[in-house]
Amino acid sequence: MPDYQLWLTFGVFIITVIFLMWRPGGLNESIPTSLGALLLVITGVSSLTHILGIFEIVSGAAITILSTIVMSIILDSIGFFRWIAVNMIEKARGSGFRLFWLILLLCFLMTIFFNNDGSILITTPIIIRICVMLRLKMHQQLPYLISGALIATASSAPIGLSNLANLIALKMVGLNLNTYTQMMFIPSMLGITAMTLLLLYYFRKSIPRTIHHFPITMQNASGSGYHPLQTTESDNSKNNVDWWLFRVCIGIVVFIRAGYFLAEQFGIHMEIVAITGVVLMLAVRWYRTRSGLKDVVTQTPWHILLFAFSIYIIVDSLHRAGMTTWITEFTGPIAANGNASLIAVSGLLLTVLSNLFNNLPSVMIGTFAVTDLHLSDAQLHLAYLANILGSDIGALLTPIGTLATLIWMYILRTHHIRVSWKQYMKVTFIVIPISLIISLFSLYIWVAVLF
Repeated sequence: MPDYQLWLTFGVFIITVIFLMWRPGGLNESIPTSLGALLLVITGVSSLTHILGIFEIVSGAAITILSTIVMSIILDSIGFFRWIAVNMIEKARGSGFRLFWLILLLCFLMTIFFNNDGSILITTPIIIRICVMLRLKMHQQLPYLISGALIATASSAPIGLSNLANLIALKMVGLNLNTYTQMMFIPSMLGITAMTLLLLYYFRKSIPRTIHHFPITMQNASGSGYHPLQTTESDNSKNNVDWWLFRVCIGIVVFIRAGYFLAEQFGIHMEIVAITGVVLMLAVRWYRTRSGLKDVVTQTPWHILLFAFSIYIIVDSLHRAGMTTWITEFTGPIAANGNASLIAVSGLLLTVLSNLFNNLPSVMIGTFAVTDLHLSDAQLHLAYLANILGSDIGALLTPIGTLATLIWMYILRTHHIRVSWKQYMKVTFIVIPISLIISLFSLYIWVAVLF
């Protein structure tokens, strides 16, 4: 690669990362990445051959993530998330600590069944609305808001289906979904459990012991302007829940989530399973309500396809420009000392890169780097899993470390809630390092014992 193309590639990468983190005026994340990728294509840094190869790697993961977001939009249209918000307050029964556990459970499950970015989009407005309904003061809201965001983002690690970068990198290292879950679920869950307990301890004095306990109906929750995905008024037609449709759609979501793992045994691509779930849910909703596709077409973030494709073009260009060579020259001698060193250097490297450059490009850079280390398949998979722990958990040290936390900060601003970097990092610099170390150590022990 000529010198001018090399410097152009690094310049495009740095400027793209700045705009991804800054997002002036709520700038769509696909715009800076697309412009950067287009410039690299026009200048010949990325050729047609590279683009076709990138499309093959990225398309399946992007379609899978997009499909889960579409399913969440359909669930929202039948009142699922409003039902959750109403019931969480009632189930808390006047206890702020019980509400804390319920909110963290909600954030965990939303990420497991959908994805981390979708979980943030869904749960943050729900948490904000709950805090408003309970008339909590700002210092009382922080435990729920910050803890919910951290758990929602970290929960993308256990099964690999809940994060776009995880899915793309999964294909790059040749690791299947079932093996990923067997190797990663327990170590990452131990880290998430430690994070939960640390958050509870940190916020123990801020969480209100008692909260308002009053009956809330779906009607008055909707009538107050509540909507978990948008801040606009809900239609009156959404105030009542069709319980038959509700149960069938939830059943489809669970069936499809399990279907990802079953389909892999028969060589069926994940995106086929995901699209099947969307078609089933749309068909059932149309049968019951005669609702068309307007809400799905208008609310689905189609730009995810473009974003995933363009960011990969930029990172692939960086790889060919030699950035991963520098990384492998640094990490190679350390990784050669055994699995413990390999896990530690991979996880800590991705933690640093993610907090500097955001985890989406960083996890791809890290995956390119470990594939260049000429490791055995077992070691390659181990290094990749450590990368994921660094990019999903370690990246939470700063608000710019993940796309999900950037989205979370933006949602808070739109609701006129100010959480400063200092407030955020006072929590994360205590909670995240311990959680990451526990996860990485657990990965080493778990794989050594069972694999």
